[in-house]
Amino acid sequence: MHIQNLKELYIAELQEARSVEAQLSEALPKMIDLANAKDLKHALQVHLGETRSHLERMDEILEQHGAKAAAHSDRSMRTVIDEADNWAGMVDDPTCRDAGLIASAQRIEHYEIAVYGTLATWATQLGLREDAEALRAILAEEKSADDTLTVLAKTDVNPAAAA
Repeated sequence: MHIQNLKELYIAELQEARSVEAQLSEALPKMIDLANAKDLKHALQVHLGETRSHLERMDEILEQHGAKAAAHSDRSMRTVIDEADNWAGMVDDPTCRDAGLIASAQRIEHYEIAVYGTLATWATQLGLREDAEALRAILAEEKSADDTLTVLAKTDVNPAAAA
């Protein structure tokens, strides 16, 4: 596939973002099962609901553009998820595993923040106001999830793992 303009690049990146959400929808339940801290489990469960909602929104946006939802698979997200699985499998102590789960989840969030920030900017530049609003809303939820993980790490999980 050769991309000829920003609109085509935008659509391809939307498809990649959709792939990110699909992969994360599959990975988060395993992370929830591995989490030990009640607040971490809850935060991951909340984000699973948001992720499923993001997937639906991405499908809607792609449909509005007449694009296939599953045309691209995001290999970067697959790598980040595989690394999270590796870390979780190497750590026996439940409190340390929680710290590792947060680190992995934050890598995922930071990647999503970069993707949605770019998409929202491109949508604005292309004059796609409704897309830009939806993408900024997803971006805000990703930032909020990252903030929640930071608070959990600093106030509960990391101190427990260090003890």
